[in-house]
Amino acid sequence: MFSIFKRKDNIGTEAIEPQIVDLNEPIKIIGLSIDTNVKSVYRDVPKLGKQFNKLKKTFEISNKNEPWGFAAVSKDYNEEKKTWTYIMGDVVTSFDETPEGTISFEIPAIKYAVFSIRPKNRFAWGWAISKMKKYIYTEWLPKSNYEQAGLIDDFEYHDERSTRKKNPEIDLYVAIKEKIG
Repeated sequence: MFSIFKRKDNIGTEAIEPQIVDLNEPIKIIGLSIDTNVKSVYRDVPKLGKQFNKLKKTFEISNKNEPWGFAAVSKDYNEEKKTWTYIMGDVVTSFDETPEGTISFEIPAIKYAVFSIRPKNRFAWGWAISKMKKYIYTEWLPKSNYEQAGLIDDFEYHDERSTRKKNPEIDLYVAIKEKIG
């Protein structure tokens, strides 16, 4: 994957080129969701994370993927209202057993632009993800040969790399399709 730091433009934003991948099969997650907006996302996501961790202590999520994976999906962004649905959950192999109070969601097997995010430490995830998304949607995507796919906006994929104390890393997958014309 690519580092968040490749070159700096004149306003201090890192400019990188992602890896373009075709997801071969859907990624299944079981978790929780919340409708959020640009003003409340920094409160909503940690609150949802606490609720999810509490739920997992009460109900075990079966069929977890090995190796461990966790995804956080942003979908249905409304430009006018600046709102979207945020889903977080553990990656599973099937939806055979879905604990009460959770949702199951399938991340579609389509084309994605994959950006690696490497904050200075684990406490800077929110800032690093926000900065990367701003770059992607305002700089990279408009200048690229791609546009939003329209099925989901993007998802963060967390695995053992995201839990490291030094040099944590996640991948941000942005759902894309080739521009026509």
